[in-house]
Amino acid sequence: MHIYPDALAVVRDLRPDEPVILNRPHAARRAARFFVEKFPGKVLYAVKANPAPDLIRVLWSAGITHFDVASIAEVRLVRDLLPEAVLCFMHPVKTPAAIREAYFAHGVRTFSLDSVEELEKIVEACRHPVTREAPRDLRLCVRLRVSSEYSELSLASKFGCDLVQAPALLQQARQHCDWLGVCFHVGSQAMTPFAFVQALDRTRAAIAEASVVIDMIDVGGGFPSAYPGLEPPPMEDYFAIIARHFEALPIAYNAELWCEPGRALSAEYSSMIVQVNKRRGEELYINDGAYGALYDAAHVAWRFPVRALEDDLIEDDQDFAFYGPTCDDADYMKGPFRLPADIQAGDYIEIGMLGAYGAAMKTGFNGYGAAAVVTVADEPMMSMFDGSRQREAADNVVSLR
Repeated sequence: MHIYPDALAVVRDLRPDEPVILNRPHAARRAARFFVEKFPGKVLYAVKANPAPDLIRVLWSAGITHFDVASIAEVRLVRDLLPEAVLCFMHPVKTPAAIREAYFAHGVRTFSLDSVEELEKIVEACRHPVTREAPRDLRLCVRLRVSSEYSELSLASKFGCDLVQAPALLQQARQHCDWLGVCFHVGSQAMTPFAFVQALDRTRAAIAEASVVIDMIDVGGGFPSAYPGLEPPPMEDYFAIIARHFEALPIAYNAELWCEPGRALSAEYSSMIVQVNKRRGEELYINDGAYGALYDAAHVAWRFPVRALEDDLIEDDQDFAFYGPTCDDADYMKGPFRLPADIQAGDYIEIGMLGAYGAAMKTGFNGYGAAAVVTVADEPMMSMFDGSRQREAADNVVSLR
């Protein structure tokens, strides 16, 4: 496999007319090793962030053995790629057919739920097909609803039982499983470790009221990546505060701590080369957009790092907005994206940090979406794991909790 040194080398060699996805396996491997070595518990990769088979294999080779799968298609994908991986079906609403296939065909034993109806569905779907005996090896995770106020993208409204319902649901789930966990999700791109403090406080209250043995706490995802205007504290700060509050929970002495990073493990894996098709003032028409890898830039105004891949641009940077290639006005990304003021049609741009949700969400709308994929050896434009983000000295710091 040919490995290019960087995006500029790709442009000089290929002069591509279509977007090119640049993958950095070494960056994904580094992120995985960081989590495996420093998170004080078990690490599950949230496959939905980027289900690329090559990425999944890289994470496995770096020590990620558990995978958060949220659909039967993801169950099949990871099981086919990694026969020995542990799969955890963490979508709280599943069809009986999906549960049944996951349990009997793919060896899935861990399921999440947030209602009595889902609990009953799981138990019924996993009954022995002949004897109708109830399963005895289920590992169930009750999902709590927690605040997303400290995160850039909320996940607080669709899933999770509230604190009033949680104790009774925990008690009922305990009767049907060999192993019981509590899980939650603080939202995507949590910008402060305090997001997990609030969630673990709610977890403590639910467990205390339920008075059942808890075997696992899953703090979900939300671990951030670095983007322009979104530069979070070092990841170690998140791990430290989670560990401290986990240890204070009323749980079994041998209870496990889990997390489900998606963005944090995959964001630095990919970037993309696009070409400017037209310039109109401070707007650049490029050949990828809202229906391609830039979904987040269009729909939630996410800013990604950018750099021009030209040698002859000499003017200072200014703010630009992007239009994508489709004939839809919604194919618009306001940015701002900082690029040289003399950029023009025909020039190439690299857009970074697209490994999470970017390449995974490309569509073929309007006939666009084709993209070559190559491997590059340089560093991602921004990183949480390259040693550049150092923890501040803790002297004279007072904990408020």
